Amino acid sequence: MSLALLCSGQGRQDRDSFSLLADAPAAVPAFAAAAAILGDHPANFCRTAPIATLHANREGQILCVTRALAAAAALFPNGVPADTIVAGYSVGEMAAWGIAGVWPPAETLRLVDHRARSMDVAGGPDDQLAYVRGLPRGTVERLAERFGCAIAIVNPDRLFIVGGPRSAAEALCAAALREGAARAAPMAVHVASHTPRLAGAVAPFAAALAAIPTQRPTLRLMTASGATLVSRPQQALAGLAGQVAETIDWAELLEALGERGVTRILELGPGRALADMAAAVLPIAEVRALDDFRGLAGARAWLTA
Repeated sequence: MSLALLCSGQGRQDRDSFSLLADAPAAVPAFAAAAAILGDHPANFCRTAPIATLHANREGQILCVTRALAAAAALFPNGVPADTIVAGYSVGEMAAWGIAGVWPPAETLRLVDHRARSMDVAGGPDDQLAYVRGLPRGTVERLAERFGCAIAIVNPDRLFIVGGPRSAAEALCAAALREGAARAAPMAVHVASHTPRLAGAVAPFAAALAAIPTQRPTLRLMTASGATLVSRPQQALAGLAGQVAETIDWAELLEALGERGVTRILELGPGRALADMAAAVLPIAEVRALDDFRGLAGARAWLTA
């Protein structure tokens, strides 16, 4: 078995994001690191915070990275097998670097906090991500240019994430539907991640990354910057910082997993959007999401079957 762990981006966090993990002893370091930033245990934070707060840019990024860090620790209390590939979607890449041991949980989440704050300062007060499914890339690029938006993420099966001002993103979605898109709508992410609107966030985030010592990955860490494996983190920091203002090609990364012989994939969540995409691109692989299981025991059994 060649395993890949996928770390989700923000947008799917909800009241039950930590229901499977709250009592896992191995997840305590991740939860403690998150509580130091959020002011509360993340499970309680998800249960009690207003929905708008759960989907705010800063809180959403912290919660999603905490979920992945906690999930990996809970599933592999003795350590993730060294031949595992770990990769992350959008802010999920920060979780992937943490799971791979480049930074400990506390430093990982402090960097996520800095990333989110830098993005909030650089972005517009009413920015928005939206999705368009079913149109060719050239058509989506033309619509994005027309409405002052940009493609943020390229996903398989003609699914594109676009970002820009809220009114522009909504207008783009309406025009995409008129052009024949299967679906198009705003998302619960209120920052234009991975577009030039966040160019001002790159330098401050790069400075924060440069200030934290890195360790060589203990796993096979794949970055969305070119779908390559990271062996020397210091040489990949510029790409990690630049991602906040550049298009991510997630379809290319999934294809790279197949080329490297991955036969089993687990999305750490929250949600199963990445699992669905991986299953479509890699039909010969066994693909599950942690949220498919009723408990950690079932997930562990599947991983070792």
